[in-house]
Amino acid sequence: MEAIGGETSWGNPLITEELIKAAKANGFNAIRLPVAWDQYANQQTAKIDQAWMDRVKRVVKYCVDNQMYVLLNIHWDGGWLERNVEPDKQVAVNQKQKAFWTQIATQLRDFDEHLMFAGANEPSVDAATQMPVLNSYHQTFVDAVRATGGKNAYRVLVVQGPAVDIDKSAKWWTVMPTDTVSNKLMYEVHFYPWNFTLMDKDEWWGNQFYYWGKDNHSTTDTAHNPTWGEEAYVDQQFLSIRQQFVDKGIPVVLGEYAAMLRTNLTGDALALHKKSRAYYIQYATHAAVANGLIPFYWDVGGLIDRRNNTVLDPNLLDALVKGATP
Repeated sequence: MEAIGGETSWGNPLITEELIKAAKANGFNAIRLPVAWDQYANQQTAKIDQAWMDRVKRVVKYCVDNQMYVLLNIHWDGGWLERNVEPDKQVAVNQKQKAFWTQIATQLRDFDEHLMFAGANEPSVDAATQMPVLNSYHQTFVDAVRATGGKNAYRVLVVQGPAVDIDKSAKWWTVMPTDTVSNKLMYEVHFYPWNFTLMDKDEWWGNQFYYWGKDNHSTTDTAHNPTWGEEAYVDQQFLSIRQQFVDKGIPVVLGEYAAMLRTNLTGDALALHKKSRAYYIQYATHAAVANGLIPFYWDVGGLIDRRNNTVLDPNLLDALVKGATP
């Protein structure tokens, strides 16, 4: 629902209740629902189109009716917040943040604790000087939701670290928003060690990593073996966020993690890559859970076929389930 241009613009069909049931049947108990709002809003009044509100509410109901937790956010959404964590944009962004969350929270006020709200997605922060601006966006989000009353007075709300980055969180995050109720705020980070998970071409400064893990290095394609970001790095990153937040009583959502499938590979190289990818997902999932993080795997249609609600990648699903098992 975050796709710019409409819900089906990225090639997936409309979300159905059958898809939600398929996710649950395959071991998931929560769904992160990224949503775009600005493209459905009047740019003068910030009023969100009621038909879109109704559509989002219907999908949330699919989840809650099937006893699934659902984490609903304002996603990239054209970048109106994410690209504008700057003092000169602060007033305008806070006005829109308040307007949108007042409407969203009001429309969804009657859902029980299975529904949680996340105020943003990946706010772009590259310096400590931007943190007061980001903090104001989060405070506006919390205040707007709480002001709508009903179950929103005590609903769980999730705020995002600077660039949802673990290292930047360690350096720059100092305070959670002020809330009117205790123990109802969570923190969110994402995790994409770049060379292995998302990098799509070799660069002068470094190559893509096709393989991952202590037993999965290639003996023939050594140029694409990892030089950083393996098991010890995952352990260090998640331990860092645990010590900063979880150990201090602040729950943490790992809102996104995944690794792209390298379809350019063939034969033994592809087989070793697929083994590496499954191992990475299992390892990262297990490490997240072991450190008290709640992991949400990022999928845009590669894990479950959204047209027939069948599993497309059983090995990946198995890695997720095994990783999540204590």
